[in-house]
Amino acid sequence: MAAGDRPTHRLATPSIGCRWGALAAGALAGALLAACGDEAARKTKLQFWALGREGEVVQKLIPAFEAANPGVHVEVQQIPWTAAHEKLLTAFAGRSTPDLAQLGNTWIPELVALGALEPLGGRLAKSRVNPRDFFPGIWATNEIDGEPYGVPWYVDTRVLFYRSDLLARAGVKRPPRSWEEWRNGMRSVKALPGGEHYAILLPTDEWAQPVVLALQAGADLLRDGGRHADFKEARFRTAFEFYVSLFAERLAPPLGNAQVANLYQQFADGYFAMVITGPWNLGEFRRRLPADRQGDWAVAPLPAVTETDYPGVSLAGGSSLVVFGASPHKDAAFRLVEFLTDARQQARFYTLTGDLPARAAAWDDPALAGDPKLQAFRTQLEHVRPMPKVPEWERIATAIAEAAERVILGNQTEDRSLDQLQIEVDRMLDKRRFLLDRKSGGGGR
Repeated sequence: MAAGDRPTHRLATPSIGCRWGALAAGALAGALLAACGDEAARKTKLQFWALGREGEVVQKLIPAFEAANPGVHVEVQQIPWTAAHEKLLTAFAGRSTPDLAQLGNTWIPELVALGALEPLGGRLAKSRVNPRDFFPGIWATNEIDGEPYGVPWYVDTRVLFYRSDLLARAGVKRPPRSWEEWRNGMRSVKALPGGEHYAILLPTDEWAQPVVLALQAGADLLRDGGRHADFKEARFRTAFEFYVSLFAERLAPPLGNAQVANLYQQFADGYFAMVITGPWNLGEFRRRLPADRQGDWAVAPLPAVTETDYPGVSLAGGSSLVVFGASPHKDAAFRLVEFLTDARQQARFYTLTGDLPARAAAWDDPALAGDPKLQAFRTQLEHVRPMPKVPEWERIATAIAEAAERVILGNQTEDRSLDQLQIEVDRMLDKRRFLLDRKSGGGGR
């Protein structure tokens, strides 16, 4: 285009009217943004700490909560399980705890002892959360001296996974219901022809198995309100002897977890025919066992000391939701607890994670009700007991496993090992005794 051919209209320079229109539009947009900012500022912001994969998946449930609670915005912080315990204690010491968090059930006594958690009895009395809607043994893990400090979110426990074809070949017609039937069945499996194999895998560095047997025998593990160890008591000794005898008879290999080459492959190969494990392995067995072995395994509740008491007791495990005492938004935080423990949300959370619902009504969902392997867990969850509610429990549990391992490996006799266990755990409880005695006005042990 030649220089003299320029158009007479001037698109590059708006008219005064247009400029005023643009300014007005900008002012309106700014006002709207300011209003939105004010609205966001007026919202209650909840800090929610969730652990592991649950911290990632729970974010899919939050939009529905926020839609039902338009004045609340939830910020989820995902924390690795390996770092969570230390981070919670550091946050408490630094007065920077979140509004609510997910806790492993066995951590609740420690945080209650520190005074970190909000008692929930008053709120529960006015809420939709009814303790009778939860498995009794699981609910009990959240109560300290009769006061609830958490609401179960998801649960786990231990049951018996077994090779149904190998048990049938050994003449074992049903999952064992008593210790005697169990031992006899293990002997029959061990006697099957073939290469080296065992009846059951009981990793020697796991505490759950000897503790489960002790609970089944009626042992309390601690006495005097958790002031003293109680490992020389007859019921604990009965369970301890039964557990150790399974290795003495070579029904179980004397291996720790690091010495197990491949749990799933060895189970498929028949190196062992049974294992006591939890719900996380349902998905793993379905993924990792060969297709031609998928019809050869089943799940059953644990045996009891006698058939009359079947199913036997197992561990009450899982995670709960707690509100921190320092939260300025306790009411909103508890509403989120109510939402996440609602039966419909529990069923949805199961489909997203595979975590077993804590609320019994959620088990009526077709995704759970139609799975016979899951129903074995459902039955077992009616027969669980909480661990001793002392902050030192995790150290005590490790000491129990170590005491059994000393005997299994031939390093100590049962008497010496139980004596050592009693002394070690009493030392762990020294501070607890001192604090409890001072609180009660007592002067000694």
